[in-house]
Amino acid sequence: MPKLSNIRPAKLKDCGQILELIQELAIFEKAPNEVKATVEDLEIALFSGIHTPHQKPAVFAVVIDDEENPGKLSAFAIYFLNFSTWLGKHGIYLEDLYVRENKRGQGLGKALLEHLAEICVENNYGRFEWWVLDWNTPAWDFYKSQGAIPMSEWVVHRVDGENLRNFGKRK
Repeated sequence: MPKLSNIRPAKLKDCGQILELIQELAIFEKAPNEVKATVEDLEIALFSGIHTPHQKPAVFAVVIDDEENPGKLSAFAIYFLNFSTWLGKHGIYLEDLYVRENKRGQGLGKALLEHLAEICVENNYGRFEWWVLDWNTPAWDFYKSQGAIPMSEWVVHRVDGENLRNFGKRK
Protein backbone atom coordinates (compact mmCIF):
# COMPACT_ATOMS: atom_id res chain seq x y z
CA MET A 1 0.00 0.00 0.00
CA PRO A 2 1.27 3.50 -0.78
CA LYS A 3 2.48 5.62 2.07
CA LEU A 4 0.64 8.79 2.98
CA SER A 5 3.88 10.60 2.11
CA ASN A 6 3.31 9.67 -1.56
CA ILE A 7 0.26 11.93 -1.56
CA ARG A 8 0.91 15.55 -2.37
CA PRO A 9 -1.12 18.72 -2.80
CA ALA A 10 -2.07 19.30 -6.41
CA LYS A 11 -0.09 21.88 -8.37
CA LEU A 12 -1.33 24.26 -11.04
CA LYS A 13 0.32 22.11 -13.72
CA ASP A 14 -1.79 19.11 -12.59
CA CYS A 15 -5.13 20.67 -13.57
CA GLY A 16 -5.15 19.20 -17.09
CA GLN A 17 -4.62 15.68 -15.77
CA ILE A 18 -7.11 16.21 -12.95
CA LEU A 19 -9.69 17.12 -15.60
CA GLU A 20 -8.81 13.92 -17.49
CA LEU A 21 -9.37 11.94 -14.29
CA ILE A 22 -12.69 13.74 -13.71
CA GLN A 23 -13.76 12.74 -17.23
CA GLU A 24 -12.76 9.12 -16.54
CA LEU A 25 -14.80 9.27 -13.33
CA ALA A 26 -17.81 10.60 -15.25
CA ILE A 27 -17.57 7.67 -17.67
CA PHE A 28 -17.38 5.24 -14.72
CA GLU A 29 -20.43 6.92 -13.16
CA LYS A 30 -22.35 6.56 -16.45
CA ALA A 31 -22.50 10.33 -17.01
CA PRO A 32 -19.82 11.01 -19.65
CA ASN A 33 -21.51 14.14 -21.00
CA GLU A 34 -22.08 15.80 -17.62
CA VAL A 35 -18.57 17.22 -17.14
CA LYS A 36 -18.66 20.92 -17.98
CA ALA A 37 -15.51 21.90 -16.07
CA THR A 38 -12.49 23.17 -17.95
CA VAL A 39 -8.82 23.29 -17.03
CA GLU A 40 -9.27 27.01 -16.42
CA ASP A 41 -12.21 26.34 -14.07
CA LEU A 42 -10.01 24.00 -12.03
CA GLU A 43 -7.10 26.43 -12.00
CA ILE A 44 -9.36 29.20 -10.70
CA ALA A 45 -11.12 27.01 -8.12
CA LEU A 46 -8.00 25.32 -6.78
CA PHE A 47 -5.48 28.12 -6.95
CA SER A 48 -6.87 31.64 -7.40
CA GLY A 49 -9.75 32.15 -5.00
CA ILE A 50 -11.09 34.97 -7.18
CA HIS A 51 -14.67 33.89 -6.55
CA THR A 52 -14.41 33.62 -2.77
CA PRO A 53 -15.02 36.40 -0.22
CA HIS A 54 -11.51 36.08 1.24
CA GLN A 55 -9.75 35.71 -2.14
CA LYS A 56 -8.29 32.33 -1.17
CA PRO A 57 -9.17 28.98 -2.70
CA ALA A 58 -12.12 27.23 -1.04
CA VAL A 59 -11.55 23.84 -2.63
CA PHE A 60 -8.46 21.66 -2.43
CA ALA A 61 -6.97 18.71 -4.28
CA VAL A 62 -4.43 16.04 -3.45
CA VAL A 63 -2.91 13.68 -5.99
CA ILE A 64 -0.79 10.57 -6.22
CA ASP A 65 1.88 10.48 -8.92
CA ASP A 66 2.22 7.39 -11.09
CA GLU A 67 5.53 5.87 -10.02
CA GLU A 68 5.79 3.90 -13.28
CA ASN A 69 5.02 6.87 -15.56
CA PRO A 70 6.75 10.04 -14.35
CA GLY A 71 4.65 13.11 -14.94
CA LYS A 72 1.36 11.18 -14.89
CA LEU A 73 -1.17 11.04 -12.07
CA SER A 74 -2.61 7.77 -10.74
CA ALA A 75 -5.34 9.23 -8.50
CA PHE A 76 -6.83 12.39 -7.05
CA ALA A 77 -9.21 13.63 -4.39
CA ILE A 78 -10.96 17.01 -4.40
CA TYR A 79 -12.42 18.27 -1.14
CA PHE A 80 -13.59 21.36 0.70
CA LEU A 81 -14.42 22.33 4.24
CA ASN A 82 -17.98 22.18 5.49
CA PHE A 83 -19.36 23.09 8.89
CA SER A 84 -21.56 21.35 11.43
CA THR A 85 -23.64 23.72 13.53
CA TRP A 86 -24.37 20.85 15.93
CA LEU A 87 -20.70 20.11 16.50
CA GLY A 88 -19.56 23.71 16.12
CA LYS A 89 -16.68 22.44 13.97
CA HIS A 90 -15.51 22.25 10.41
CA GLY A 91 -15.32 18.96 8.58
CA ILE A 92 -14.15 17.76 5.21
CA TYR A 93 -16.55 17.06 2.39
CA LEU A 94 -14.98 14.80 -0.23
CA GLU A 95 -16.34 15.93 -3.59
CA ASP A 96 -14.58 13.31 -5.70
CA LEU A 97 -11.98 10.61 -5.35
CA TYR A 98 -10.82 8.64 -8.36
CA VAL A 99 -8.13 6.07 -9.05
CA ARG A 100 -7.27 5.17 -12.65
CA GLU A 101 -8.64 1.75 -13.54
CA ASN A 102 -5.18 0.22 -14.09
CA LYS A 103 -4.08 1.43 -10.62
CA ARG A 104 -6.99 0.04 -8.62
CA GLY A 105 -6.40 -2.62 -6.00
CA GLN A 106 -3.09 -1.09 -4.92
CA GLY A 107 -4.48 0.82 -1.94
CA LEU A 108 -4.41 4.28 -3.55
CA GLY A 109 -8.05 5.08 -2.75
CA LYS A 110 -7.64 3.95 0.83
CA ALA A 111 -4.45 6.01 1.14
CA LEU A 112 -6.28 9.12 -0.08
CA LEU A 113 -9.12 8.53 2.40
CA GLU A 114 -6.65 8.03 5.24
CA HIS A 115 -4.82 11.21 4.23
CA LEU A 116 -8.03 13.25 4.38
CA ALA A 117 -9.00 11.62 7.69
CA GLU A 118 -5.56 12.58 9.01
CA ILE A 119 -6.20 16.20 7.99
CA CYS A 120 -9.47 16.04 9.95
CA VAL A 121 -7.75 14.66 13.05
CA GLU A 122 -4.85 17.14 12.88
CA ASN A 123 -7.26 20.08 12.61
CA ASN A 124 -9.83 18.82 15.13
CA TYR A 125 -12.52 18.66 12.44
CA GLY A 126 -15.69 16.87 13.49
CA ARG A 127 -16.67 14.98 10.34
CA PHE A 128 -15.47 13.50 7.07
CA GLU A 129 -18.32 13.04 4.60
CA TRP A 130 -19.03 12.11 0.98
CA TRP A 131 -21.79 10.80 -1.27
CA VAL A 132 -21.83 7.41 -2.97
CA LEU A 133 -24.05 6.45 -5.91
CA ASP A 134 -26.69 3.95 -4.81
CA TRP A 135 -25.67 1.38 -7.46
CA ASN A 136 -21.94 1.44 -6.62
CA THR A 137 -21.98 -1.53 -4.24
CA PRO A 138 -18.20 -2.13 -4.35
CA ALA A 139 -17.69 1.42 -3.06
CA TRP A 140 -20.43 0.98 -0.43
CA ASP A 141 -18.81 -2.22 0.79
CA PHE A 142 -15.36 -0.68 0.88
CA TYR A 143 -16.48 2.46 2.73
CA LYS A 144 -18.43 0.41 5.28
CA SER A 145 -15.29 -1.70 5.87
CA GLN A 146 -13.50 1.54 6.75
CA GLY A 147 -16.14 2.50 9.33
CA ALA A 148 -18.27 4.82 7.17
CA ILE A 149 -21.98 4.85 7.98
CA PRO A 150 -24.55 5.55 5.23
CA MET A 151 -26.76 8.48 6.19
CA SER A 152 -29.93 7.23 4.51
CA GLU A 153 -32.28 9.43 6.54
CA TRP A 154 -30.85 12.56 4.89
CA VAL A 155 -31.97 13.28 1.33
CA VAL A 156 -29.94 15.58 -0.86
CA HIS A 157 -31.76 18.51 -2.44
CA ARG A 158 -30.26 20.41 -5.35
CA VAL A 159 -31.07 23.52 -7.34
CA ASP A 160 -29.02 24.10 -10.49
CA GLY A 161 -29.18 25.36 -14.06
CA GLU A 162 -32.19 27.48 -14.98
CA ASN A 163 -33.90 26.77 -11.64
CA LEU A 164 -30.89 28.18 -9.81
CA ARG A 165 -30.82 31.27 -12.02
CA ASN A 166 -34.54 31.84 -11.35
CA PHE A 167 -34.18 31.15 -7.62
CA GLY A 168 -31.19 33.46 -7.34
CA LYS A 169 -32.86 36.46 -8.97
CA ARG A 170 -33.37 39.33 -6.59
CA LYS A 171 -36.71 41.06 -6.75
